[in-house]
Amino acid sequence: MLTANKLMPQGRGLAPVLLKRAATIELDWDVRQKSRFDATDSQGRQIGIFLPRGTAVRGGDVLVAEDGSLIRVIAAPQPVLRITHCTAHGTPFDLTRAAYHLGNRHVPIELKPDHLKIEPDHVLADMLRSMHLIVVAVEEAFEPEGGAYGSHEHSHGGGHSHDHAHDHGSSKGPKPLVLAPELLDDHDHSHDHDHDHGHHGHSH
Repeated sequence: MLTANKLMPQGRGLAPVLLKRAATIELDWDVRQKSRFDATDSQGRQIGIFLPRGTAVRGGDVLVAEDGSLIRVIAAPQPVLRITHCTAHGTPFDLTRAAYHLGNRHVPIELKPDHLKIEPDHVLADMLRSMHLIVVAVEEAFEPEGGAYGSHEHSHGGGHSHDHAHDHGSSKGPKPLVLAPELLDDHDHSHDHDHDHGHHGHSH
């Protein structure tokens, strides 16, 4: 088995031609959040990955094997819940409220400008639908925010510093959303009065 113990976040510093020629491994988030695991690359080689404890691997990262060869990581599609706001009964701000509540529950969450993604959870799905959001089960790559993941109860080694934390700058996941609770309260009052007709089709 070939060993890889070095990670190059997003392949920075590598020539595009090297990245194009590199072998690949496709991994879901359950595997990529671990710092030590085995995988088979696109060339059929068995790779043993041994990274510093607390390191998570992101799609686009490049592993360097002991023989100097490169293995580019692809984030594999996996079951996730895609969360969008209801254009008929809500506003994009509803996504901010959702991220706030999910962040308070330390849920790994991927933040996008127009949607959120979390791992499947029917209790959370019901909560989000009650907030007039549209929740759909899909198969997509999952790249949760570092801040949200680092505080998750399943984090390995506690701290989870992430060698590539600079990818997210000073972001701490959904924590900055706590800065304006008065906006959340005001929105809750007006929003709830406009929506007393159940899920109105959001289960799709």
